[in-house]
Amino acid sequence: MTFKVVIPARYTSKRLPGKVLLKVKGKSIIQYVYENSCRSGAEQVIIATDDERIAECAQTFNAEFCFTSNKHKSGTDRISEITKIYSWTNSTIIVNVQADEPMMLPDSIQQVAVNLHAHPNTGISTLCTHLPDDKEYKNQNVVKVIRDENNTALTFSRNVEAIEYYRRRSYEPYRHLGIYAYNVRFLSMFTQLPQTELEKQERLEQLRALEHGEKIYVDMCKYPVGVGVDTQEDYEALLQIMRSK
Repeated sequence: MTFKVVIPARYTSKRLPGKVLLKVKGKSIIQYVYENSCRSGAEQVIIATDDERIAECAQTFNAEFCFTSNKHKSGTDRISEITKIYSWTNSTIIVNVQADEPMMLPDSIQQVAVNLHAHPNTGISTLCTHLPDDKEYKNQNVVKVIRDENNTALTFSRNVEAIEYYRRRSYEPYRHLGIYAYNVRFLSMFTQLPQTELEKQERLEQLRALEHGEKIYVDMCKYPVGVGVDTQEDYEALLQIMRSK
């Protein structure tokens, strides 16, 4: 099995603009993401961006990058453009690694790719981990996932109310990790599907796949899960963790 990694990266962010260029121990966040992706066993790693500042940063650590349209609404749309630019075949497996996840381990990146390869009837492969406490469970910024006995996703939500329906029926909620694997065939189909109302409300595009009947395989992450950077508080937490290493 072979796979590629694409890191969709944009500068604008509502809560923390330019976050992927923030420095941690002398390296930008996106450099950590790129280097971890390169150690995952991927045959190619590409930063996909529409911003000159990110491209200039990528050049400082000799990363492969590609300019994409500034019209994309999601990282998935940006990756779809990359598949066309590079003319990848339908069976090519791609892992979407978020540019603000500097602690996403190479082994976790490989795990999600291997899982997709092992479940050919699944459109998407992703990962989850245990929710550490009730505070994180109730946090609207934390995406929760419910899966069945075959590790197939039943739903994703930020809202406790939507998850409680399943919890009362003995399903355990997990924290969803924002990493995905899919192949070019699925990606081409998925990006042509109309957005659903639930997707718009939750701001979770994986719900579009579920609502159109696609299966999502959700495996428990086998490796330590670090901090993603969405807010200034996340960045400060990351700095504290990295200083201790």
